[in-house]
Amino acid sequence: MTSADFDKAVDAKVPDHYRPIVAALRDLVRECAPEAGETAMYGSPAWKGKKGLAIISVSKTHLTFAFDRGADFTDAHGLLAGAGKKTRHVKLKSLDTLNEDALRDYIAQAAALDAE
Repeated sequence: MTSADFDKAVDAKVPDHYRPIVAALRDLVRECAPEAGETAMYGSPAWKGKKGLAIISVSKTHLTFAFDRGADFTDAHGLLAGAGKKTRHVKLKSLDTLNEDALRDYIAQAAALDAE
């Protein structure tokens, strides 16, 4: 799948008021995991390396930026949520509260784990 698939997923799933957050996430992933490809998984915008790296899902009150192997991360920022065996996520409500340093760290960890 290509960026066109990612764009279609954004158009279909992401309300306009969350699109600046998606744009910021795209920039961060390009910066921190340039080898990751944009795709769509389960109809949602996502990034993939050898396997799935991260996916965006939409709720009424926030975006969820979920990492497939987030349970293996070191969470120095204390922002990861979730209790499953694999996935952890960050809830994103607005562009002005985006913790770019934490997200860079999580994206870099996702890319490093995918490269193993």
